[in-house]
Amino acid sequence: MKENSLSKVPQITLLFWVIKIAATTLGETGGDAVSMTMNLGYAVGTAIFAAFFLVFLFLQVRARKFHPFLYWAVIVATTTVGTTMADFADRSLGIGYVGGSLILFALLMGMLAAWHFAAGPISFQNITAPRTEICYWMTILFSNTLGTALGDFLADDSGLGYSGGALVFGAALALLALAYFFTSLSRVFLFWAAFILTRPLGATLGDLLTKPRDHGGLDLNRISSTAVLAAFMVICILLSSKKAGRHPA
Repeated sequence: MKENSLSKVPQITLLFWVIKIAATTLGETGGDAVSMTMNLGYAVGTAIFAAFFLVFLFLQVRARKFHPFLYWAVIVATTTVGTTMADFADRSLGIGYVGGSLILFALLMGMLAAWHFAAGPISFQNITAPRTEICYWMTILFSNTLGTALGDFLADDSGLGYSGGALVFGAALALLALAYFFTSLSRVFLFWAAFILTRPLGATLGDLLTKPRDHGGLDLNRISSTAVLAAFMVICILLSSKKAGRHPA
């Protein structure tokens, strides 16, 4: 179908979610590598990753068809800038995890409302028009930033730690999968709920890999962990479909 051939988002399969979780984990390790390991700070890190996001977003919107590596480059850019932006709000500005999460949730809801009024129905299916695509990517940016704050809140403030937080978010995603297969809940709602929850799962997994052992982490190097995750993503993208998704209901 012509409408599907013009769509610029991938098919939503199990491999899509595997790549998404890897991208969100990479966002955490990569964001922390720039802001902490390189000691550039959250504000400078946010500026750097925001520049990458704007460049890749421009290329993605200008593209006339679906390009897998370009699509996932924008995803990674949203996860890295989301990491440093959430950390800047939570820590540098002193808002705290709860305050930061509430503000980001309000921004996300505002973005969804703006999408509805500016571009029509909220969807994840046939993203074709530039206005719809920009709304799609801004929603992803806010959802990934919110996910970072939620992951830090559950891991740090709740006392569950990084492994406990990862288990909680993993269980929540499993419940969404059950709802997808065994209920008639809105597929749009389930998609965006899963999309949001994969970010705090990646945030807690990234911290689990790189935080010091006395803080509950494995103390792996942030830069090498980021490189391994990037290589894993490349392999998965090569194995995935190179065509835009049809997204059957």
